[in-house]
Amino acid sequence: MRMFLDILLLITSVLLVLLVLLHRAKGGGLSSLFGGGVQSSLSGSTVVEKNLDRITIFTGVVWFIAILGIGLEIKFG
Repeated sequence: MRMFLDILLLITSVLLVLLVLLHRAKGGGLSSLFGGGVQSSLSGSTVVEKNLDRITIFTGVVWFIAILGIGLEIKFG
């Protein structure tokens, strides 16, 4: 179980870093390198940004659960 949680933590950590870097910031961020730099005339964020937000939040929750699981494994296991 500990090995699974360690691998899950490693994968989600790298994925979380990449997803945060892909978000559009005031300066454009890395998402502008992949075609996200073109601003649309529509108001609000695009479907891609909303999906990126959802994926980032989901990955963050999985990362947090992996951290808690490793902590419980260390304490009680």
